[in-house]
Amino acid sequence: MEFRNGSSSFFDGGLFSLIGYSILAGIMAALTFGIAYPWALCMLYGWKINHMVIEGKRMRFIGSGISLFGYWVKWLFLTIITVGIYGFWVNIKLEDWKVRNTIFVN
Repeated sequence: MEFRNGSSSFFDGGLFSLIGYSILAGIMAALTFGIAYPWALCMLYGWKINHMVIEGKRMRFIGSGISLFGYWVKWLFLTIITVGIYGFWVNIKLEDWKVRNTIFVN
C-alpha cells in the first residue's frame, strides 16, 4: 500500500477520539489526585502509538499503568532526594520506557 510520497508510513488517529482520550485521562488523573497519572499516560501513549503504521507495519503499545507506576515512584523519589536535579532525566527515562514498550504487530 503506497501513499502520498511513496511511503507506506502513516498515522490514522482522529481528532475526536484524541479529545475523548485526553478528557478521560485528565478526569482519571484529577479524580485520583495524580495517583492514576501513569495509567492516564499509558492510555494516551496507547492511542497515539496504536494509530501509527511505519513502513507498512502497525505499531502496538504494550506498556501498562502498573509497570509505569513502579518507575514513577522511583523517579519521584530520586527527584526528591536530589532536590529536583533528577527531574531533568525523567522525560528521557519516560521516552525510553515508552520505546521499550512499543512493538510492531505485523
